[in-house]
Order: sequence, then C-alpha cells, then structure tokens
Amino acid sequence: MTTSILAAAMVAAMAGSAYAIDVKIGILNDRSGIYADLSGEGSVLAAQMAVEDFGAADKDINVEIIAADHQNKPDVASTIARQWYDEEGVHAIFDVPTSSAALAVNEVTREKDRIFINSGAGSADLTGSQCSPNTIHWTYDTWALANGTGTAMVETGADTWFFLTADYAFGHALETDTAAVVEAAGGQVLGTVRHPFPGQDFSSYLLQAQSSGAKVIGLANAGGDTVNAIKQASEFGITQAGQSLAALLMFITDVHALGLETAQGLVLTESFYWDLNEGTREWSERFAERNGGDMPSMVHAGVYASVLHYLKAIESTQSVEAGPVMEAMKSTPTSDPLFGEGEVRADGRKIHDMYLFRVKAPDQSQGPWDYYELGYTIPAANAFRPLDQGGCDLVQ
Repeated sequence: MTTSILAAAMVAAMAGSAYAIDVKIGILNDRSGIYADLSGEGSVLAAQMAVEDFGAADKDINVEIIAADHQNKPDVASTIARQWYDEEGVHAIFDVPTSSAALAVNEVTREKDRIFINSGAGSADLTGSQCSPNTIHWTYDTWALANGTGTAMVETGADTWFFLTADYAFGHALETDTAAVVEAAGGQVLGTVRHPFPGQDFSSYLLQAQSSGAKVIGLANAGGDTVNAIKQASEFGITQAGQSLAALLMFITDVHALGLETAQGLVLTESFYWDLNEGTREWSERFAERNGGDMPSMVHAGVYASVLHYLKAIESTQSVEAGPVMEAMKSTPTSDPLFGEGEVRADGRKIHDMYLFRVKAPDQSQGPWDYYELGYTIPAANAFRPLDQGGCDLVQ
C-alpha cells in the first residue's frame, strides 16, 4: 500500500471512529409514589421515542437509557446521580420531579461537569439563585404557573387568597411566586398553612382555609397531594359554598384521577396538552399506544423534547462533553412538534408558550382524555420570569 493510500485509509478510519458516539442517559424520577403517573415509566418511554424519532442509530449515535426511582428524596437523588456519573458513565440526567431532589441533582451535576435537563420539578430557583452552567429547566416553573393562574384569577375578581402549601422547596416557591403575583395585581393574601409532603389528610388545613373567608384557596402542591386536597374540599362542600380552588400545579393525569365531575371548572396553567394541535395529537396518540392508552403529561412531553434537543446538540458537536453540548443547546433555537419554536436562555430557562386551561364539565367532553378547553395562550416572551430578575450569576 502506498503512503498516500495508507494515509487516506487512516483518515477514513479515524473519521469513522470519531463519528460513532456512545451516549448514556439517566431518567431519574418518582417511579412508585405520588408523582409516578405524571413522570415515572412514561418519561422513560418519552425518552425512547425521542431517540427513535431522532434516528440516532442511523446516525451512529448509540444511546443507552437507564432509569431509577429517587423516591422524592433529595439524599437518594443525589446518591444515585453521583453513582451514575462516577461509576456508570452517565452523560446526562433527565426529568427529576420534586424540587428538593432536582436542586440536589443540580449541585452534583455541576460538581461532576455533566448535564442535567429538568422536566418534572417546578422551583424557579433552578434558573435563579441556584442556576448552573450545567442545567436546563425545560417544561414549566413556579414563576410561570403563578403568572398564568394567579394573574388570571385576580383579574376575574378573585382577589383574596389563602394558601395550602406542601412543606418543601417546590411548595414554598410556588406559594411565594403566586403571592407576589396576587399582590402585584392588587389582591391580598389572608394566610397560609403548610402540610407534610406527601400528605394524606387535609381536613384540618382545608377548614383553616375555609374559615379565612378568602375567595380563593391556592393549592401550592402537586400530584397526589393536589388530587387528595381537591377531593376532600369537595367532600366538605367548600367550592359549593362559594370559595374557589386554584390548582397552581395540576397535570392531566391528576384530572384523570379526579374525574370531570370533581375537577370541572378548575383553572390551571400548563405548557402542553395532547389535543392542542396536529403535532401534539400525532405524538400523543403514538405515546398512548405504548402507554396502556394513557395520554402524556407535560412532564413526559418535556422529557421527549429535551432529549431530542440534546441529541441534536451531540450530532452537531460530535461530542458528549458538557461544555460544547451545553453551548450548542443554548445557541441553537429549539424546535419540536410538542412545544414548537423556542430557545434556551443564558440562565438555562427553556422558553416557549404557556397555556391557561379550564377543565371541562362532563357534558362538554367528547371522549376519553378530552378534558381541557383553552382559555388563552401566554406568549413565550411573557410566560417566564424576565432574564434580569432571577438573580442568576450566569446572566451578564
């Protein structure tokens, strides 16, 4: 073999070797507790669908997905994250509902210089005081929820509030953010009570909220806690007596668990709904076929879209290193059939439209999972906290 042919062969071999990329993704979430339905195995399925739809195998990007249950405990979450990064070669962790667990993973990820893309947790601190160059917050946050639901209700005259709050990072953040929105709009917060996370019996807390005389009882909790609180409020006749419930974070899986008879009329803010447009319907129907007929939550949608954007960045950089991949994800506009066009800001906040929905009455529903009517769209530019107001030290 001549020198030139040998050199050409070596270059070709090197190019082929460089193009074959091994990627290991960890889906860390609640797989057995109150957030399992909105996250859990559905998030693993969403990640698998993103890999398939991206065509990773055809592009010589070999993706392995592993999953674990963090049990909604920050110490468990950080231990798993550390083990994944140190011993199992995980390049990126996705999902992680429960804000205290997400904040713990955020710190470990920064220390290990890997990538964390959150879909399930709500605390806006992930892109505020606790922002990290290694973290992206994709689907929603407490500021966006407060801005959507809080503003809408005060504008309709529901201007006195009492909060029933889950006693951990997420609940505190959601209460704080919503109270600020209510007061900025001219409303008043009459009081708050905090319940253990997770909770079971909300009767004493609901009676305090009822006796406050507030027009709105703001539920600063999520998942099974929200479902149980709404059920018990209905049993006590609270809404029938004239007070409104504001589900400050509610997922379609919660509405499904409650049933329309109980959930009808609730106002809520989400970033995704399966029946929003042709793109969301097509993907959601494929998801449901593989998920026992259950439609996806916005957390599942966020995992799908964020994995898709992550893989695009790996393809463009030909790297799995955190620095170049994060730079590519922030410098490249996001585009997918579930959230449309968007961007990842310097603070790690993913920007897209949010939506204010009202839960349909039973006689308005046309069939299974037909639960929402769209109130209005909150444009991406207004949906999330302004970049200069979060206190993130990544923002110049």
